[in-house]
Amino acid sequence: MTESNRSAVLFFGAAMTFVVTMMGTTLPTPLYPIYQAELGFSQLIITVIFAAYAVGVISALIVTGSWSDQLGRRPMLALGLIFSAASACAFLWGGGLAPLLLGRVLSGISAGIFTGTATVAVVELAPAAWAGSATLIATAANMGGLGLGPLFAGVLSQYLPAPLTLCFVADLVLIAIAGMAIALVPETAERPARPRLRIQSLQVPPEVRGVFIPAAIAGFAGFSVLGLFTAIAPAFMGKILNYDNHALTGAVVFLLFVASTVGQIGQARLPQKWRLPLGCIGLIIGIALVAMAIVMSSLMVLVTGAIVAGIGQGVAFRAGMGAVTAASPPARRGEVASTFFVVLYIAISIPVVGIGLAAQMLGLRAAGIGFSIAVAVLAAAALAGLIIRRRASD
Repeated sequence: MTESNRSAVLFFGAAMTFVVTMMGTTLPTPLYPIYQAELGFSQLIITVIFAAYAVGVISALIVTGSWSDQLGRRPMLALGLIFSAASACAFLWGGGLAPLLLGRVLSGISAGIFTGTATVAVVELAPAAWAGSATLIATAANMGGLGLGPLFAGVLSQYLPAPLTLCFVADLVLIAIAGMAIALVPETAERPARPRLRIQSLQVPPEVRGVFIPAAIAGFAGFSVLGLFTAIAPAFMGKILNYDNHALTGAVVFLLFVASTVGQIGQARLPQKWRLPLGCIGLIIGIALVAMAIVMSSLMVLVTGAIVAGIGQGVAFRAGMGAVTAASPPARRGEVASTFFVVLYIAISIPVVGIGLAAQMLGLRAAGIGFSIAVAVLAAAALAGLIIRRRASD
């Protein structure tokens, strides 16, 4: 094998590892109705189990956010795989609330480690022929993995035996293969002689807040939609739309993440000043279609809403992240970016728990419609803030 071919194989091996780890974080999505039926959980408990993931992600982002610069990419990627494997083992243990909560927290920690470290590692490992596409491939690996999880688990749980076991066994096999890939890739970070491990501070400088606030509001709305589909979509599909096919549920969530990937990649082709506003508009239209689907009990409208909202979320997220990074002083970009991600992962958890509580009190249909209205209001507020800011600067 030539050196250029070997570099390409290692590069795609690292990207595959990213896919496998992120896929593991969303495997439970189509399985929630099965847990609910077998263990007697309420919709509120299901949303709490889902939201435990954010505790792990936020903890890992804050604690280990800068560790790969000190310890190296490979050790941190290996640590992320260990947490991913531990999460799969917790789900295999199953049988009650405690192991499922533990599995989600461990899964979140693995995702928190990989989100930053794997993105940088994939970009740094890119051979010259792929350097221009490295960031795009890292983005596709991240979001593609998140989308493949529900699809993979949905197909296995629908058409093969042991629905609560098989996908996690398969996940452990994939993690073992990913571990071999990490063992082969070279270290790309220049590690200091005396590593200094520190907790990432969270702060937004005053001069950045004018850009940060609308970007964070739009990001909050977009990630709330991701939380809605990965936690509540199975309940919507089964109890409102009357589709109990787990593979179909996984496919709908998969389409959302594919659409988000398209939005993130495609936003670079839009005029810079229109990226975030158009993302907000996409979110408003998409979530309005989701509300309409709940009212009409229409699968086709739900799928259309998922695609439109996914594209809007992808555009808003990537544009907002770019605007916040560009506005931040170079020495403080790490803490501003970490603060931005903490806001996003709060959005993926707390609103979902609110839906679970509302569903218990008002019913699932009313909770879904109310959530959709709240997301549309948030996206509209972000859009209004952007318009006001632009008029003030003109």
